[in-house]
Amino acid sequence: MMHRGRHRRRRRGTALRAALTGTALALTAAATLISASQAQVTERPGALRPLTSPADTARLRLRERLVPARTLDRLAASMGRPVGVDTVLAGADRTLREGPGCSDADRATLPVAPSPTRAYCWDPADTGARGWRPASVTTSGDADEDGVWGTHRVVLGGWTHGTRTGPRAERGLARVALVDADDPDRLAYRWVLLVVPVDGGRDYRGLGSGISSMVWYRDKLLVGTRRGGSAALYVYDLDRIQRATVDGPAIGRVRGGWSADGYRYVMPAVGSYSFAAGRCSATGPPCPGALALDRGTAPASLVAAEWTAPGSERPARLWRYAFSTDPRRAGLLAANARGRVDAVEEYRTRVTGIRGVLSYREAGAERTSWYVGRVPEAQDGHGGLWRQDTRGAQAAECGADATHRCWAESAGSLSYWQETGEVWSLSGRMLFAVPLAELDRSLG
Repeated sequence: MMHRGRHRRRRRGTALRAALTGTALALTAAATLISASQAQVTERPGALRPLTSPADTARLRLRERLVPARTLDRLAASMGRPVGVDTVLAGADRTLREGPGCSDADRATLPVAPSPTRAYCWDPADTGARGWRPASVTTSGDADEDGVWGTHRVVLGGWTHGTRTGPRAERGLARVALVDADDPDRLAYRWVLLVVPVDGGRDYRGLGSGISSMVWYRDKLLVGTRRGGSAALYVYDLDRIQRATVDGPAIGRVRGGWSADGYRYVMPAVGSYSFAAGRCSATGPPCPGALALDRGTAPASLVAAEWTAPGSERPARLWRYAFSTDPRRAGLLAANARGRVDAVEEYRTRVTGIRGVLSYREAGAERTSWYVGRVPEAQDGHGGLWRQDTRGAQAAECGADATHRCWAESAGSLSYWQETGEVWSLSGRMLFAVPLAELDRSLG
């Protein structure tokens, strides 16, 4: 069960890199033309401002709560032995279509500058389902430095269900697509429903909160959620995926076994982090809008960006937490004996509407660059992507009017695949990849 990519370093790495960084995807005219109305962007966020006040940094403190081992063991004893990623992918039953096979409307959501090298749209059975939308992406490039988990290169796509549309039983649910990315020309996937153990492991319920972003590090998946003013990070274990045994609409224990709203697999939470200062607000803890992994720090770190409304006058916060170096706490954040987790770096930015964040320091560089993808104020058309540090900010320009709205529509989370040099993200119903080097060139 405990397969690890680090035991299979560099297999097929060269072939995948060549495939992903080949000829850029040809975009439709709808995606390459920016209307004059989209060009009216005046925001110049300037440099990042470090936060050093104890009053500011204390608001970022987390409290860790781990699900007792006996709860997880009781659930596994009743449901059967947990499975891993390889088992789920062996039964992948849906495929992603490559960009040319996607609709013009979907392709029009892709970034204008830089152009993606790879782009895919999800199975129509999923994009046509009311209420469900893609929200986040992370990869085995986050999980392990060689980019392989078990025997596969994997992309995880997190989807969330709204609370106002679609079947009532599905509202507020969250699911993760485990995507087999071994062959860049044919990506196949299978769904896993996110659940939370209850009653000491005798039952489980659906997650019940909208997800904004997620990060896969080692065997753990950290999922950012928000419900009203309550924000949390739920922790899942990729080696603790359980099989449902009853195909029905219910979620949890039912007569004859375990049901998961028709899904074959569920992943029960193994822990969570919440802000010690309470509900997120303008004067309290931030409401996280994006997460990402930074492997360039020692130890690796989880970076986060605050969600503020597009065009808001209130600056957003960017910050990071260190991951634990204790082998017994693989994939968990660095916490003290009381379960307290403190941020190790904090900034303010004037970028608003942030849906994607990434931090990266090139070898030999003096400063870390923070990349923030934002949605536009009007909530329509293309968003922008800024690269910031403590000296200033840069963004790509495109179109006849040199607008900064060159990034994806409905901008999603950012995930850097270190082995291939690719940044993976989402735009509307598209999953795409852009070489970081090309992204930097577009930013000047």
